[in-house]
Amino acid sequence: MSGQEGDPHDPPAVRAALNQQRRMGRFMMVLAWLAFLGVLWLVFEDVLDRQVHPNRNLRVEEGAGEWVLRRNRAGHYVAPGTINGQPVVFLLDTGATQVSVPAHLAGALGLSAGAPMQVLTANGSVTVRATQIDELGLGPFRVLNVRGHLNPGMREDQILLGMSVLKHLEFTQRGDTLTLRAARH
Repeated sequence: MSGQEGDPHDPPAVRAALNQQRRMGRFMMVLAWLAFLGVLWLVFEDVLDRQVHPNRNLRVEEGAGEWVLRRNRAGHYVAPGTINGQPVVFLLDTGATQVSVPAHLAGALGLSAGAPMQVLTANGSVTVRATQIDELGLGPFRVLNVRGHLNPGMREDQILLGMSVLKHLEFTQRGDTLTLRAARH
């Protein structure tokens, strides 16, 4: 009797063909599991990214007078923006005096390192380099000639958006939203 299990009396060619089918079946099963795990990873990565950066796909309407941000899972307001025309992600930080840019992003953003200076951060005192941002965009708002600094201690790509920019905006927080408007001077 010849079947999937094979019979020791089967000719070697039949046994080899059955072994080949088994290997192919295992290979297809492994591929199916890898595809399933890959799809699962993509879905969960997207869900987690939306929790960390709920404003990532915010649209900016030309001439809009306000912009509404949602708070992320950690309780922060994170928003897309630009520095010198390059896309960045800002973390709004009313406790920061200036815009704090991770030093490793300086070249890509067209920022040059100026004089060293000491700043007090949540992690203690840090030596940073002064910089000047020609143009900073946050939603519908543009601010020119912004003082900032390049911080070598910041390892991630998020940029702390401090009061040197936020002072140009009025903001109102209600629940989990923050509404930004151009400040009236």
